[in-house]
Amino acid sequence: MDLTTWMNNYTGQSDFTLVGLFSQSEHPALLAVVIFVVLLMALTGNALLILLILSDTHLHTPMYFFISQLSLMDMMYISVTVPKMLMDQALGSHKISAAACGMQMFLYVTLAGSEYFLLAAMSYDRYVAICHPLRYPVLMNYRVCLLMISVCWVLGSLDGFMFTPVTMTFPFCGSREIHHFFCEVPAVTKLSCSDTWLYETLMYVCCVLMLLIPVTVISGSYSSI
Repeated sequence: MDLTTWMNNYTGQSDFTLVGLFSQSEHPALLAVVIFVVLLMALTGNALLILLILSDTHLHTPMYFFISQLSLMDMMYISVTVPKMLMDQALGSHKISAAACGMQMFLYVTLAGSEYFLLAAMSYDRYVAICHPLRYPVLMNYRVCLLMISVCWVLGSLDGFMFTPVTMTFPFCGSREIHHFFCEVPAVTKLSCSDTWLYETLMYVCCVLMLLIPVTVISGSYSSI
């Protein structure tokens, strides 16, 4: 990719346009209110759950530690896309810069991947608690829990670092309208004027392989209980 293409992609001269849910709705204002209420409920519910777990010493166990981490990831996950969508609808602007699009893409992919691996860690925790109750305090001590959470974040971020730079360095020569309410990798890839068949194939293969690991761990853990 030459310097001119790189500058077109990453300077603010050529922003993307998000064509999301509201453009296809007959009552966009009502839809925005409903989404805003659901957003507040989700953020409030997860925040209260985290505060409850932190404030009650009886809940300072591996299971509730993982639940609090899942709630934190859920809060961050929806905060990456939904507030931007609602703000665009309120202000009447659906533009997003290439840098902001890349950041949104990276955070979304990272959080999605991290949640998959966290669910696998939670299933393993339940397996150890039920099948090895006497060794549970040793096998699932606080240091092990922190290590498992760290691994979940690292594995999730690997997807973000793998997909985001490649997707955002494709040349975008034509329309910059993203037919989605956020910068999803496949939606942005479709805008490229270069041949992305090989990249899309590898991307879907990597996604399938990434999902197989948590699914295998979850299936193996619960089938052994």
